[in-house]
This record gives sequence, structure tokens and C-alpha cells, in this order.
Amino acid sequence: MILKALLFLFAAFSPLLFIGFINKTKAWWAGRKGASVVQPYYDFTRLLRKGEVISKTTSFVFRCAPSVNIAAAFFALLFIPMPLIGSIVSFPGDVILFAYTLAAAKFLLVLAALDTGSSFEGMGASREVTFSTLIEMAFFIVLGTLALLTNQISFEAIFAMLTVSAGYSLLVKILLVASLFIMLLTEGSRVPVDDPATHLELTMIHEVMILDYSGPDLAFMVYAAAMKMMLIALLIANLCVPPYVSSITATVLFLGVLIVLSVAVGAVESFIARSRMSHVPQFIFLMTALSLTAFAVVAFFLRGGLS
Repeated sequence: MILKALLFLFAAFSPLLFIGFINKTKAWWAGRKGASVVQPYYDFTRLLRKGEVISKTTSFVFRCAPSVNIAAAFFALLFIPMPLIGSIVSFPGDVILFAYTLAAAKFLLVLAALDTGSSFEGMGASREVTFSTLIEMAFFIVLGTLALLTNQISFEAIFAMLTVSAGYSLLVKILLVASLFIMLLTEGSRVPVDDPATHLELTMIHEVMILDYSGPDLAFMVYAAAMKMMLIALLIANLCVPPYVSSITATVLFLGVLIVLSVAVGAVESFIARSRMSHVPQFIFLMTALSLTAFAVVAFFLRGGLS
């Protein structure tokens, strides 16, 4: 029980380190030394010490959204299997609760953006809802593919039964990893979907939705966004790490996959420009295409292939 608590706390406090590696990678590609990988922790604690300015036009929805978002992120982490401890909470159908826990948090975030009465934040909320609708469909196809491949509907059971014994399962894993990586960039509001460093309201999505937040509430929003990226990265790590390796090996491989993902995100942001807003749905539809291809491959071979 103590080991589970310690490892859960480590996973819960690691998202900002993930962001730190991304920023360090971007600095390296730009030829700069850059800030330390732990700089996001300093920024987070600084925001916690600052005061808040809350508009009189907002209601309780605006005040509740940061706490709900960070609580939902921590709650969703309970379902993700990790080395040594597995999932903290596991039951048939937890994949659905995982998806809709994050969806509920995003719904409240969108309401909070609309609650400010700002046309800019309303514009960002509209874009967020549009892109989330496309992502949700693709993510459920990913979950359906994993359920069809393993005949399980809980994360722990799904990843425990994933093997590369069948030749096509490796192809399916590659397709799903690519699909989830697109989801990571989209849900994390990273390039080419969004630019977390921009300050132009007309091109912002996530950042414009939290413009009215300050102090601890802004810290919670930043942390929740980083945690969402970490959750998707952990799903990718579970796909990449074989279930039959030892716990120590799995732990090392998990950390390695997370570092590789952070470096990959930093490299993408260093080499690819932000897409035009009209082209973002095309990028998200690539995730749908990859997940549908994976589903088709699994369905084809489970029905006997060419025989």
C-alpha cells in the first residue's frame, strides 16, 4: 500500500517535469541553453504564492473549474496501469469512466471560459469544443480496437494481455501509438494544433480560455493541462512496454518512453510551424484514420484473414 501511494505521488507530481523536458528540447534545437527541466515547478509554486483577480461578471462556475480540472486529472490517473503497482483502481468499463472524467473537466473549463463574457475566450471555447468532438470519436475507436484485440474493457486487463505474438498486433500497436501521439499534441494544445507560447488571441485555443485566471487558479489550470498530457503519454508507454518483462525493466522502459515522448514533442514544436486553423481538423482526422485502420486490421484478422 505504501509503495502504491509513493509511486502514485511520483506520477502525480511528474507532469511538470514532462513539460520541462519539452522546453529543454526546444531550447536545445534553438541553440540555447534554456531553463532547467525543473523550471515549471518554480513557475507553479510562484503562481501559488500570487494573489488572484476575479472578474465581477463571473459566477461560481469560473471559480470551480480549476479545482474540478485538477481533481479530474488526478482521478483519471487512478485508472492508468503503472509498473510495480498496476492500476490503483480497476474494474470492467473503467476506460469509459476515464474518458468521460476528462470530458466532464473539459466541459466545465469551456463553461468557465464562456462565464467570463469575453468574446475572445468564447472563441477559444468554440474551437476547443470543435476539436474535442473530433478527438473523442477517434479516442473511442482506439479504445474499441484495444477491447476487440484483447476482449477486455479495463485498462489493467487490456495492457496485461497485449502481446506481440501475432504478427499483426505489432502493426496495430504502431498505428495506435501514432494515433495517441496526435491526441497528445491536440489535447496538450501543442504545435501544430496550438502554440502554448503565443500571445495572439486570434490564434489561441487553450491559452485564451484561461486568460482571466491568475494566482493559484492559474497554477491549477496549468498543472491540469500538463497532467492530461502525462495521462496520454502513460497510455502510449503501456502500449510500448511489453507486459511480460520484469517490474524493474518495465519501470526503466516506462521512464525511457516518457522521455522519448517529451523529446519528440519538443522536436515537433522546433521543426513544424503552427497549422492554419482551417487545417487543424485535417490533422485531427489523421488520428481518426490511423485508429480506424488499426480497428480494421484487428477485425480482419480476428475474422480469419484471407481464409
